[in-house]
Amino acid sequence: MIKKVIITGGSGFIGRHCLPLLIDYDYQVHAIARKPLLEIAHPNLFWHSVNLFDSDLVGNLITQIKPSHLLHLAWYAVPGSYITALENFRWVQASLELLQMFTDGGGERVLMTGTCAEYDWQYGYCDEELTPIAPSNPYSVCKYSLSQMLSSFSSITGISSAWGRVFWLYGQYEYPNRLVSSVIRSLLADRVAECSSGYQIRDYLYVNDVANALVTILESELNGAVNIGSGTPISIRQLVEQIATYLDRPNLVRFGMIPLQTQAANLVVANCNRLQIGLNWEPKFSLIKGIENTVNFWKQES
Repeated sequence: MIKKVIITGGSGFIGRHCLPLLIDYDYQVHAIARKPLLEIAHPNLFWHSVNLFDSDLVGNLITQIKPSHLLHLAWYAVPGSYITALENFRWVQASLELLQMFTDGGGERVLMTGTCAEYDWQYGYCDEELTPIAPSNPYSVCKYSLSQMLSSFSSITGISSAWGRVFWLYGQYEYPNRLVSSVIRSLLADRVAECSSGYQIRDYLYVNDVANALVTILESELNGAVNIGSGTPISIRQLVEQIATYLDRPNLVRFGMIPLQTQAANLVVANCNRLQIGLNWEPKFSLIKGIENTVNFWKQES
């Protein structure tokens, strides 16, 4: 029986990198996006411009496709506003309706995505079983609430489900004002890259590896929350210095020019044992290779 997957957010930062991987796994891929990516074409890839807030349209699409798998990535993610946006609450409702219709249509396996911001960051080291949960803003509250509802729904209906908690990521097609992309763009233009002190320690993973991890989880039988990160701590300063060294422009970096947020945690790193040991998964790209690929992307865009 052919595997059919619906992927929401198919043209997004992460979604577009999942498409070729899903095709490689012999899925018939149905990507929901506002605008199809014409540069990504394949006989087993089908684009659908469907408003996920319109339950009738979504229901008709599921009835037509009869998907066996669902990879739900779509969410409101506009930088600078998504953390406190009321749209977060609408996405909880839309996601639950999507889940219900997918299950009613005979769906078998669903993977939705959350955030490392669901954890209590004062503990620093984030473990799916041990670290307390303490979402502190509408975005993380809504994500965690949805994860709990997904878990409860799955236990009642018997549908297989997982929740991918994504940590920090970078790579091509990232929003241009995010850390890695903004530093690269500034240095490529021979402009000063203003940064914070850079002593915060984080967990960064290249976007292609994030996509690969998601598809690996979708293909597995692993249930519940799964951290998606590198598991390797790196300070913001080290990350920026790696970029500056690669571009041979260390003199253009200015640390301490941007004030830290008052709630910024000193250390946030993922325990990735469920992913890396449980599923025998490991990143395919080193930090340097990821930086190189991202630099090459922005060189083409400039």
